[in-house]
Amino acid sequence: MNEPAATRRPRPTMRQVAEAAGVSTMTVSYAYSQPERVSAEAAAKVHEAAQRLGYPGPHPAARSLRRGRVGSLGVVLGERLSYAFDDPQAARFLAGVSDVCAAEGVGLTLVPITGGTSDVQRVAQAAVDGFVVWTTSDDDPVLDAVAETGLPAVIHAGPRRPGIPVIGIDDRAAAAAIGEVAFAGARSPVVLGFPVDRGRVRQLRLGDDVPDARFPVTRHRWEGFREAWTGTGRPAAALRLAVCPVNRLTDGEAFTRELLHDGDPPDAIAAMSDELALGALRAVAAAGLSVPGDVAVTGWDDSDTAAPAGLTTLAQSLREQGAHCARAALGRPAGVPAEHGWRVIQRSTTRPHPG
Repeated sequence: MNEPAATRRPRPTMRQVAEAAGVSTMTVSYAYSQPERVSAEAAAKVHEAAQRLGYPGPHPAARSLRRGRVGSLGVVLGERLSYAFDDPQAARFLAGVSDVCAAEGVGLTLVPITGGTSDVQRVAQAAVDGFVVWTTSDDDPVLDAVAETGLPAVIHAGPRRPGIPVIGIDDRAAAAAIGEVAFAGARSPVVLGFPVDRGRVRQLRLGDDVPDARFPVTRHRWEGFREAWTGTGRPAAALRLAVCPVNRLTDGEAFTRELLHDGDPPDAIAAMSDELALGALRAVAAAGLSVPGDVAVTGWDDSDTAAPAGLTTLAQSLREQGAHCARAALGRPAGVPAEHGWRVIQRSTTRPHPG
């Protein structure tokens, strides 16, 4: 059981250790930070006194101030903290960030965003050497807060801010490519998508009545899907956008179930993530329909569950992108372009594509 705060002894100071060891405060400091500058006899006195007093060593924050660095990289999620563990794509990205942190010997600090007024202050007070910002909305105030710290920063997939690099893929081009596969032979397609703004309102919109999305990932993927559909002369209004509040399998399943019982059920579903697509596949199966005969389905990210499900999807390496972001934020040369590659992986959930 922890000792009550009221009776807890104060942390011994470096000066107290120096007095107990009969040496100068500087000698105590060197014994921990630069042991080669202290004789073996003096070092022994310092460590014996420290052990007797219960002194654990210089406080990490004090060492950081002297070195001019904290030894930790901050990741601004733009989501609730549990998102880092619940969302497979976020987990992959963070795995790449942590790979670099481990290799560089620095810590990883998650800076969750609540949507409240405290977000900006939380970013401003984060004890880190640099920031990696997980994709967020154009109007998210934490972007300016990150820029105002003056620390090195990088944004994954946007939005763009002057002086801050963006690392990711060309979402619009990728969506146009997989959209051609998803919509092959379709008459009434639906895009199962991410939120359009920070309000995260669940909604169904016709393709000619979609508001300008404030999340760049949503905006660019929707633009690419719409381009794939209208590029052959088909009307934008015939393509619908089903906006899911969060990237979760159950959300994709519930929305798809409603669409299938609507008067104009979709015969093709292009999802902005594998989670939403897998939910759609579950709803299609529950409705007794066939894939891809009745409904073609595509995902995005090629997660570990995509191949076993036979899901046609858009492959990208979020782990590599996370590592690239971390290296950039730590000032390490990357040797790769800011725009990463992607490819369409066609499996059994889509119809043959003439191209």
